[in-house]
Amino acid sequence: MSTELEPVEYEDRWILNLRGLSVVKISIDFRLTLVLDAGWEVVLEAPARLSTGPLHTSPGLPLTPESQDVAAALPLFGAKVLSAVVFKSGVLRMVFDSGMHLTCLRFPRCAGGAD
Repeated sequence: MSTELEPVEYEDRWILNLRGLSVVKISIDFRLTLVLDAGWEVVLEAPARLSTGPLHTSPGLPLTPESQDVAAALPLFGAKVLSAVVFKSGVLRMVFDSGMHLTCLRFPRCAGGAD
């Protein structure tokens, strides 16, 4: 796990330094919040998709926080983050050790940060 707090910027993306953090709580209201250990939260207010395996073979299950249709995200509880990337096109992509991939296509409505 990296101890650096700031994202690492590349030409087309930012790497969020969340590797090795576990999902310790999942909260649902009009948003889906993944609470990670070390005080970090990833808050999704926009629709997202949760998939396993290659994206080109499985579009995944929709997650719609505004209508509380996010039950598919419950298996993320206890999963560790392998990577978290925000592309400058606006896509957030997280990969977990469980083999699940979380993709949010409208990152301006998604937020993450520490307590």
